[in-house]
Amino acid sequence: MNSVVRKSMLSVAGLVMSGGVVAGPAVAAYAAPAQAKPVTANKSDKGAKGERSARFDYQAQPNFYYCGPASTRIALSAEGKTVSQDELAAKLGTTENGTDSAIDITRVLNEYTGGKYKTTEIRDDVATKEQVERLRADVKTAVDAGRPVVANILGGALDIDGVEHSYPGHYLTVVEYKNDGNTVLIADPASPNEPTYWMDVTELANWIAGRGYSS
Repeated sequence: MNSVVRKSMLSVAGLVMSGGVVAGPAVAAYAAPAQAKPVTANKSDKGAKGERSARFDYQAQPNFYYCGPASTRIALSAEGKTVSQDELAAKLGTTENGTDSAIDITRVLNEYTGGKYKTTEIRDDVATKEQVERLRADVKTAVDAGRPVVANILGGALDIDGVEHSYPGHYLTVVEYKNDGNTVLIADPASPNEPTYWMDVTELANWIAGRGYSS
């Protein structure tokens, strides 16, 4: 984790309490074409030992503030549900200020999945070992059930290739894991040129720190 970048982002981003979960609007600094084409990822749900993936359809967010609806749509595609980002934005209460918190993501995911999702927060600025392990276990449980995880992140983080991804608040979807959950594949709706990338689960936990995730 690039702690300097993360701390600088935390110092300027207002974090608020919403329903007991640390939350904050997520607005990605990105604007895709108005009608971004879906990218279908027909991934096998069975891999080698310690690996598993959920089937999903990737679709980029069409503007700078639809990361919440786009990530939710990616997660729901694993359930075979095709829901427009506009419909999801209306249900999430998404505005140009973004989507308020992981609580909203969980609420809308549960509306379409019959209550399969829960919200987990990481209250600290840096995730503890216990919080990292909880995220790893939650990703494994969810993906094993064919259910992607939607994460609310803040600041900067490095993928396993050393590329930094940085946002002033954002949502993205975890769709696959390997190395027994220690490495996770992220579907990032704000990154159509690199729609997926691998990240260490500890790095992801620290990226989520101060916010929460739906699994």
